Amino acid sequence: MHFSCSTLKGNGINGEIPEEFGNLSNLNSLDLENNRLTGQIPSSLGNLKKLQFLTLSQNNLNGTIPESLTGLSNLINIQLDSNNLSGQIPARLFQIPKYNFTGNHLNCDKNLPHPCESRSNDSGGSKKPTIGIIVGIIGGFLVLLSGVLLFFWCKAKHKGYRREVFVDVAGEVDRRIAFGQLKRYSWRELQLATENFNEKNVLGQGGFGKVYRGVLADNTKVAVKRLTDFESPGGDAAFQREVEMISVAVHRNLLRLIGFCTTPTERLLVYPFMQNLSVAYRLREIKPGEPVLDWATRKRIALGAARGLEYLHEHCNPKIIHRDVKAANVLLDEDFEAVVGDFGLAKLVDVRKTNVTTQVRGTMGHIAPEYLSTGKSSERTDVFGYGIMLLELVTGQRAIDFSRLEEEDDVLLLDHVKKLEREKKLDAIVDHNLHKSYNIQEVEIMIQVALLCTQASPEDRPAMSEVVRMLEGEGLAERWEEWQHVEVTRRQEYERLQRRFDWGEDSIHNQEAIELSGGR
Repeated sequence: MHFSCSTLKGNGINGEIPEEFGNLSNLNSLDLENNRLTGQIPSSLGNLKKLQFLTLSQNNLNGTIPESLTGLSNLINIQLDSNNLSGQIPARLFQIPKYNFTGNHLNCDKNLPHPCESRSNDSGGSKKPTIGIIVGIIGGFLVLLSGVLLFFWCKAKHKGYRREVFVDVAGEVDRRIAFGQLKRYSWRELQLATENFNEKNVLGQGGFGKVYRGVLADNTKVAVKRLTDFESPGGDAAFQREVEMISVAVHRNLLRLIGFCTTPTERLLVYPFMQNLSVAYRLREIKPGEPVLDWATRKRIALGAARGLEYLHEHCNPKIIHRDVKAANVLLDEDFEAVVGDFGLAKLVDVRKTNVTTQVRGTMGHIAPEYLSTGKSSERTDVFGYGIMLLELVTGQRAIDFSRLEEEDDVLLLDHVKKLEREKKLDAIVDHNLHKSYNIQEVEIMIQVALLCTQASPEDRPAMSEVVRMLEGEGLAERWEEWQHVEVTRRQEYERLQRRFDWGEDSIHNQEAIELSGGR
């Protein structure tokens, strides 16, 4: 596998960082933030000469920072904060443009020549004089007051003015964001609802921020998505994109946006609280005493998620591509009905324009190969992610399992299932938590649909409307027969080439043996 980037952020991964990561020579970005990783940072990461971004924040890593990391000449951003690291920070790492070593047991105090967190917006990290701050506050207040007076004067002069601008701080008007059809919440309202965004209320974390459980003043339970880094092009675009899309995508199997909040420094989205959290939680993170998803519920989830994606692809104009379909982004309401959520990575697609993006978004193990290699996304990239989600539903396992690193072909769940399917070991595929309480014919159907959805060529994958029909019992047999023929032919060709390669190696070895045993 020749990855140029590896984003495994917020996946609850346990264990140590594999030494084998040092063999991924083309890697330019490695993000393992917010997992449960333990052990030391492998010195083998110093082999990743093309690496530009290294993020290992919010784990339980210990030991010292490897000296080998100082040899990464292309590194421009290293984030090692919030771990249990100790010892001395290699001095050369302070020369990297952006770094963060806080929240560890490192030799990091005020006597060091460098701060433990880079500060790009001031001169060397020194504080500005107090008098400057006071003057700045007074000046800012006067500008703010002038803005308020000017706003209301203009409004009085133009009595036909009816546009409502949604901001929480008067005078700091962001005129790009005004959505009258959604409820506007004040910052204070959401701050109280989430207990000042208390960490104990965190439901999950995605690429652009955290999601908090909240209870409004009228006792309505909500999920509040607080976006971070929205001032960067990606973050701000994500907010506007999500709000814009949700206004046109209304379906029983899609998460409904009920409101938002915007201030000069914050962007927040408000959704209904999903009582049963996500499919990923119900498969792998349930607490003792909580019920396991039974087989009938898993079938219903598969069909509901397919219908939600079908609506995005085929009934929205312009169509919507989610770009991060996985079990963690399929939520469950009080009746365990599937609700496709997290449109933060979605993309409105105008069919008249190109689909090529400059940055691949998504989660490793769920990303379609053509999107990973070219950055070109389509609805068929969602179909691939959906197929992986089906495998998660059947097996209960993650899309990537590092405990199988010694068997290279089995690191990816897709490869693992393909192998067991070829060996006709369907029972070995099914989640052991089901305790044999499932219909093996229905398991076979779901596996077949999943493998059709995850074909290497996007053109060969079915559309989501076809997936819905196949799950409902229509048209699967014909598609599966075609797939098997193609797969058998492909495998035979692969084995033929492998035999030629092996024979060629033997010939070389034999030739060497003849030469070594020749005349002396």
